[in-house]
Amino acid sequence: MEMPETEPTTTKRPVWNAGRTVGAKRALKPKQIWEIRFYLNQRRRLRDRALFDLAIDSKLRGCDLVQMKIRDLVSGGQIRTRAIVMQQKTGRPVQFELLPDARTSLLAWLERRGGAVDDYVFPSRIDHNGHLSTRQYARLVDEWVTGVGLMRSEYGTHSLRRTKASIIYRATGNLRAVQILLGHSKIENTVRYLGIDVEDALALAENTEI
Repeated sequence: MEMPETEPTTTKRPVWNAGRTVGAKRALKPKQIWEIRFYLNQRRRLRDRALFDLAIDSKLRGCDLVQMKIRDLVSGGQIRTRAIVMQQKTGRPVQFELLPDARTSLLAWLERRGGAVDDYVFPSRIDHNGHLSTRQYARLVDEWVTGVGLMRSEYGTHSLRRTKASIIYRATGNLRAVQILLGHSKIENTVRYLGIDVEDALALAENTEI
């Protein structure tokens, strides 16, 4: 007698992105930048304010940001106006500017933090010889954005990396400059990263009179 075929039992695994918002995180708007700065100032969180300002100006990935050392930012007892780091992901150097707000908050933090030039700017609170972890950095960003009423699911560490680049692009339309600032090897990567579409291109064209 022929036995009926039985279907193999399969264990259903939860979908990796269940309940998550998938896609590029939003860049912050200038008003939101100032709201987060005010939020951190009110709570006298010198470290977090310095970390936030450095993230905005540097446009670095989280892994590069948390591994910065004091010598990368300080020269002759002053915060540099420009700095350069080697990117882990690409192995290529990238330069960035440090504007007055960032220099002021970094100086205030480093005066409290102390340490030698070979120490990390943002040390781990668990291992004082190590640096702040990227996971902890992400948790801090979650706390900052929710603290000013933004949706945690829509913003993250890449929001801070994209913020100034997006503002520069929308103000100038200079995609090549943004590519250099982000340290991208290909301009196509910059286009995808900024989420540039036809509407952006047309808006730029409409604002250009000949």
